[in-house]
Amino acid sequence: MSLTLTNLPSGFHDDPYPHYARLREDDPVCAQPDGSFIISRHADLDMIYRDTARFISDKKKVFAPKYGTAAPLYEHHTTSLVFNDPPLHTRVRKIMVGAMNPRALASMEPGLITLVDGLLDELEGQTQVDLIETFAGAIPIEVIGNLFNIPRARRAPLRDWSLAILGALEPELTPEQEALGNKAVLDFVEFLREIVDERRINPGDPETDVLTRLIQSEEGRLSPEELYQNCIFILNAGHETTTNLIGNALMLLDKDRSARARLSAEPDLITTAVDEFLRMESPNQFGNRLTTEALTLHGTHIPEGTDLYLGIGAANRDAAQFNDPDTLQLDRRPNKHLAFAGGAHTCVGLTLARMEGRVAVSKFLKRFPDYEIAQDTARSARIRFRGFTRLPARLK
Repeated sequence: MSLTLTNLPSGFHDDPYPHYARLREDDPVCAQPDGSFIISRHADLDMIYRDTARFISDKKKVFAPKYGTAAPLYEHHTTSLVFNDPPLHTRVRKIMVGAMNPRALASMEPGLITLVDGLLDELEGQTQVDLIETFAGAIPIEVIGNLFNIPRARRAPLRDWSLAILGALEPELTPEQEALGNKAVLDFVEFLREIVDERRINPGDPETDVLTRLIQSEEGRLSPEELYQNCIFILNAGHETTTNLIGNALMLLDKDRSARARLSAEPDLITTAVDEFLRMESPNQFGNRLTTEALTLHGTHIPEGTDLYLGIGAANRDAAQFNDPDTLQLDRRPNKHLAFAGGAHTCVGLTLARMEGRVAVSKFLKRFPDYEIAQDTARSARIRFRGFTRLPARLK
């Protein structure tokens, strides 16, 4: 097998793209020791995302042996929106789409601009900073906290809980990672139980307060457990991926100084640029689907009930879909990347994520056009999410 997710080659986390290129060319349906397969071509992922009959999101069969059916991680990941199919997926998604309406999102942008300006003000006068801790990681925690109207003083634990729960999705877990993930789910549920009880007594505006909307929704009403677990999912999904988007974008622009100069000179390019950042360094590198029937893909037999790893990062560099895919093109059109997945499971928060990326990157670049990323960066040692845990920079 040309790539084994549980035994990655040296240097994979720094640069997985040569490995992805070999998969697309030579092994587009790459068998794994546990019977799963990596799918790496754009056309195949697009087909799988659109075919919700043969490829489902329900992961009970996969997560039962991974976590044990009594584990908090099992309860969370088999109840949350992303790993479910209709009818639960339909109920939760409909509520979320209504909450992410254009008026609600437009009302959030002024607050986002104020937040970003404030963070940049704090960076003024500093020469050495960690752009994850002081900037990229600080933005989504506030945005999602505001979306749920969680008191600012109570937001501190959200990032660590998110990292622990999402980290438990990796193909291989240490006992410590598993224990940390299970504890994070329990702590998060207890936290949400208190918040939900308070919100039932003092509801917010359901047009702009997602939690109030989830609580009050009559059509598609959620059980308490469905409510808690999907709140966790939404809070987590909007956090790490957006942090990664911003951090990855700043690194891409540091590597390609001509692209940075062009974006500074033509700031209106930021809209297409954000999608290009998402394509080039997808914050979420892998998705999963389970087959409901046997099929053959590129000559490889895939049995019914097989877990598929959908290589989003690989598909987004596919030359069959993207001209010169390894080059950053700020004005790339069309750009049918799969960073937000596709089909019925297209990310509900894609407009919000794009807005956060657009405001954060454009304002940072305007304030610090000559920033330089230092050498001692640290990538997250995970395959599913691609980003930095440390991004030191010199500001000028």
